[in-house]
Amino acid sequence: MSSCSFAPPSTRSVAPVPERYFHSTPAGQSIAQTGWQDFIQDEYLRALISVALEENRDIHIAAARVAQARAAWRIQGAGLYPRLDAIGTGTRGRSLIELPGTGPLRYDVEQVTAQVSGGWEIDFWGRLQNLNEAARNRYLASEEGKRAVATGLIAQVASLYLQEREYTGRLALASRTIATREEALRIMRRRYKVGAGSKLEVTQAQTLLAQAQGTYEALEQERHINHNALTVLVGQPVEAALPPLDLVEAQPAITLPAGLPSDLLVQRPDIMAAEYQLRAANADIGAARAAFFPNIRLTGAFGTTSTELDGLFGSGSETWSFTPSLTLPLFHGGQLAANLDLASARQVEAVANYEQTVQLAFRDVSNALVQREQLARQIATTSGALSALRERARLAQLRFDNGRSAYLEVLDAQRDLFETEQVLVRLQRAYQAAGVGLYTALGGGFPADNPDKRAPSQQTGEQSQ
Repeated sequence: MSSCSFAPPSTRSVAPVPERYFHSTPAGQSIAQTGWQDFIQDEYLRALISVALEENRDIHIAAARVAQARAAWRIQGAGLYPRLDAIGTGTRGRSLIELPGTGPLRYDVEQVTAQVSGGWEIDFWGRLQNLNEAARNRYLASEEGKRAVATGLIAQVASLYLQEREYTGRLALASRTIATREEALRIMRRRYKVGAGSKLEVTQAQTLLAQAQGTYEALEQERHINHNALTVLVGQPVEAALPPLDLVEAQPAITLPAGLPSDLLVQRPDIMAAEYQLRAANADIGAARAAFFPNIRLTGAFGTTSTELDGLFGSGSETWSFTPSLTLPLFHGGQLAANLDLASARQVEAVANYEQTVQLAFRDVSNALVQREQLARQIATTSGALSALRERARLAQLRFDNGRSAYLEVLDAQRDLFETEQVLVRLQRAYQAAGVGLYTALGGGFPADNPDKRAPSQQTGEQSQ
């Protein structure tokens, strides 16, 4: 029998978002359609992400939640089918009957029964079907939740990996700077001993060296903290020293098309999860409404009964019963109305949650686009400044060697050059991390892993178990 449904129609809510991203993007298919194995070009980073997707504890937790939701869907779906039970009973006892004028009569009772009992609730109003649909959508939401965890994990591993390489590159710059300044201090001390320099120049060289050494120690501390965080994400020890992020003055322009804003609604796993939760809330309303209508249930049993075990399956021992029942709720103390109010309030919450998730997703994409655009400009500006500072440091050293300026001029030039080199490495890391951030903000990572496409076949197979 086909059942009707009192659930509201599952239509996608229109979130208050702009029709286009705040910043122009290259035309073409969204980069989110590219799998993470193809998007990540660094082989070592790909290996780290592969290990993290297997060993990370957040992934294990998300997988367990998917298994729980899957089992809950199977449990709820079992109510759509008849229930059969094999029942065997044996009774042995003594009864006492006292009749007027005859005195008490005692007799023994022995009875053995074997039967198959079945019951089936006819889902005429769609209550069970809606409960099953709600469980199914919550399972699909858990699948999308796991995909969101995996996508976020890729972004976190990539970010910490780039941060690790940034620290390694900046430490290499600091190490070279320390070696250069140690040599400069040695020269200043020698000049002071032979009377060609002053004590002030020696202290200035010492100050310059101490600043570089202090920067090196601070970077080493931050690198260790970042390395520990990366180890936790990956789930197993990571190499102590990763290749440095080289100082490249010319940053190539890498286009990452964002596609159409409407694509985001089906690419972002958190948006898909919120939509499935909204569908589940609609189904809960249908189940709560159906509870106000009569419940129709068919119950029957067929078996045999005998006073002796060896006569249980003998001729004439068959028994059967058929008991249809109709239950109409009359007074439940307001419980049914409260259940409907609860389901309706949760549906309102699910709508607001879906709209907020869409808004936050558009914000993430717009922020990532802005970051990449501005960081590219900052890298170009800093690269130009670095070339000028290197020339300034060379000229300042030449002027000092020829006795035409004080060592303070060299001190300022070298300090500015060192700081700008550090800034450029940091900007390059931020630019690459912004690319990964844009990729994950668009919902990239697992474009072919759509649980909604697998659901119909799974539903048929699982409900029959």
